[in-house]
Amino acid sequence: MKTYIFPGQGSQYVGMGKKLFVEFTQHVELANDILGYSVTELCLADPKKQLNNTLFTQPALYVVSALAYLQQQKHDASPVDYFAGHSLGEYTALFAAGAMSFETGLKLVKKRGELMSQAASGAMAAVLNVDELNLRTCLQAHNLVGIDIANLNSPEQIVISGLVDDINRSQHSIEQLGGRFIKLNTSGAFHSRYMAPAQQEFAQYIADFDFSSLQTPVIANVTAKPVTEKEIAHCLIEQLTQPVRWTQSIEFLLAQGEMAFEELGPKKVLTKLVDSITSHRDATLHIGAHKPTDTAQTSLTPQQQIDTWNTTYPIGTEVKLNKTGKICSTRAQATLSFGHRPTIYLHDYGGYFHLSELSPLPQVVRKTTEA
Repeated sequence: MKTYIFPGQGSQYVGMGKKLFVEFTQHVELANDILGYSVTELCLADPKKQLNNTLFTQPALYVVSALAYLQQQKHDASPVDYFAGHSLGEYTALFAAGAMSFETGLKLVKKRGELMSQAASGAMAAVLNVDELNLRTCLQAHNLVGIDIANLNSPEQIVISGLVDDINRSQHSIEQLGGRFIKLNTSGAFHSRYMAPAQQEFAQYIADFDFSSLQTPVIANVTAKPVTEKEIAHCLIEQLTQPVRWTQSIEFLLAQGEMAFEELGPKKVLTKLVDSITSHRDATLHIGAHKPTDTAQTSLTPQQQIDTWNTTYPIGTEVKLNKTGKICSTRAQATLSFGHRPTIYLHDYGGYFHLSELSPLPQVVRKTTEA
């Protein structure tokens, strides 16, 4: 099986689309008419330093990714099983699937970029090495309730969105949790409640457009499942204030069978995320294949195992990996992965382990070992 994936903001760079613009001159001319400026000049020279402004970034990425798909069709017209796009990339996926024309997609993206660029000031930050549950718990515990989850990019990468002061204030708490905090160069709190005014205007604008039947399934960001023709407008509207569920989208696709992914558009940002999600899933499945030897433990549900662990062993507990004998310490509380696997993240190992793979070291053993 095969899925084409299309990137969103962050994949743009000066020089992108050079060969595509020469190959698809009619599409470029059409884009210039709709946008009112030269997309070729913007992408290849960026004389006014506008390419990283969301007002211009979104149309530029849509055009380049759409042309990349058309070029791919010239070279390989074999059918594809699914399309998926990250945030803005969902519009390219819908174009590729036949739900909208190139022109319609560009008009929608142009309006989307305008409204998002006018949104109230905000900030975003990437959080690495903290899972969603622990991140939400951390934000709640430190009264950072004004922060929303914007992107669930991979098990190791989540993007948060909110007011500037709240995002800045969250850094210390996240780093105390063991996560890495990276402030992003954005002017707005995208994919959050703060996009509500833009969402309302976009809903009015998109109401004038009709969509066609999808020739190929497209995975919607807000549901992480295939979207129907009747759901397209609703999902694109909701996408402005809801998180991009990229991890769950890729997990859905992986669950369909052996899947090959090909990224069409500038750079390979999504390819790296897919690799991370796939590796994490494979590791979790491998760990889960090892059954606990403790009969009392196997009689508990996954959530009961997690609750028992968290009430018994504090963060920082030393544990032995049953398979290798390596001694590590826990970096967070136990959590439920993929909805059914009781796991925990370990220091110095860069990954989650099924609780059945670990043996907590009693305090007396630790003292004897250290002596």
